[in-house]
Amino acid sequence: MNYNEAIDYIHGTYKFGLKLGLQNIAALLELMGNPQDKLKFVHVAGTNGKGSTVAFISSILAASGYRTGIYTSPYIQRFTERIKINDKEIGGEDLAKLTGFVRSKVDIMLARGDDHPTEFEIVTAIAFQYYYEQQCDVIVLEVGLGGRFDSTNIIKTPDLAVITTISYDHADRLGNTLPAIAFEKAGIIKQGGDVISYVQDTEVAGVFNKVCRENGSRLLFVDFSSIRLEKFHIGGQVFDYEEYKGLEISLLGDHQLKNAAVAVKAAELLMHKDYAITAESIRMGLRNARWPGRLEVLSTDPVFLIDGAHNIEGASVLRNTLDMYFPGKKMTFIMGVLKDKDYKAMIKAVIRDCHRVIAVTPENERALPAAELALAIGPYCKNVSVNDTIEEAVRECMETAMHDEIVCAFGSLYYIGAVRTAFGL
Repeated sequence: MNYNEAIDYIHGTYKFGLKLGLQNIAALLELMGNPQDKLKFVHVAGTNGKGSTVAFISSILAASGYRTGIYTSPYIQRFTERIKINDKEIGGEDLAKLTGFVRSKVDIMLARGDDHPTEFEIVTAIAFQYYYEQQCDVIVLEVGLGGRFDSTNIIKTPDLAVITTISYDHADRLGNTLPAIAFEKAGIIKQGGDVISYVQDTEVAGVFNKVCRENGSRLLFVDFSSIRLEKFHIGGQVFDYEEYKGLEISLLGDHQLKNAAVAVKAAELLMHKDYAITAESIRMGLRNARWPGRLEVLSTDPVFLIDGAHNIEGASVLRNTLDMYFPGKKMTFIMGVLKDKDYKAMIKAVIRDCHRVIAVTPENERALPAAELALAIGPYCKNVSVNDTIEEAVRECMETAMHDEIVCAFGSLYYIGAVRTAFGL
């Protein structure tokens, strides 16, 4: 099996759908010798901010000298972005070899009458085997969906469980109330484990406290009151947090200060578990952390940003951040969404007092057609157009935007990669 055959096989399993549950992944990993049981983990769940928090924590661990596996989803431009060690993506030969190995175990499952593993289960199994063979010291593991029945939750008690913001998303699978969603996310809390969480809604906090009591786990809600933003610009932010002065991050927005604070607290807890993390490696890790596609600046003349905001919370954070960084500036948006998202609420949160909007169709079978999106945008902006391709929308904005105009492409991670590619990244 070569790289292209591996990718075809992996993506070919998409037809088996998304099935929450651990039976299949458990059977597959058992046939593989349970590589996940030989690894150490920091497990990260939440509605928004998971990826950025993973980036901060893994960067701190790498700066501390640890061989750090990083598992995230979805990818922006290349499949191999999902499986990294110290920010280096898995190589094509390794992916091909491991996919062949996992496929041989899937064949055994099918021969004995088991269900076919889903795409996410297969990718997770490949990642665990890769991290095991590469002798990683620790894995920063992002939950795919929910927590309780997510394939990543097959791991035993991690060194640390981290939970970011909890808000409404994937209601069809996780529930349509915050306590119900919180219960699914709290599934990563294991017996006797340590848990760090964003400060949450009262009902959500109650769910986390209850699950921790039942599991004999220790829970810390991170206090953000001591965060002091010192300066910000489109190249990054400088802030103080507790005794740490002048911390620097390249990621933009108030929410990233909170994600960074969660990472600091995670690092401090890991220090108490004999991880060789220092104040300097925390500082260096935050400074080095990168997370493409999240309020990422691709151009400064005109200013062109991309953001993967794909739910109401993410959309609201995006607009608040744009207003903070670019008050009074003329704004143009490129928007593309999936039809199963609450795109009308996203439009209401972002598309106001803007110069124009260009609607596009992400390359995904779940995409909302651009023409239909444009109709929904109409009541909020009179200057709405539809572009046939994402590349055409980018080219139009770069050619016609005024010097002081702000252009922002947002709505789905599934087309942000195409925007980056249009810029030659």
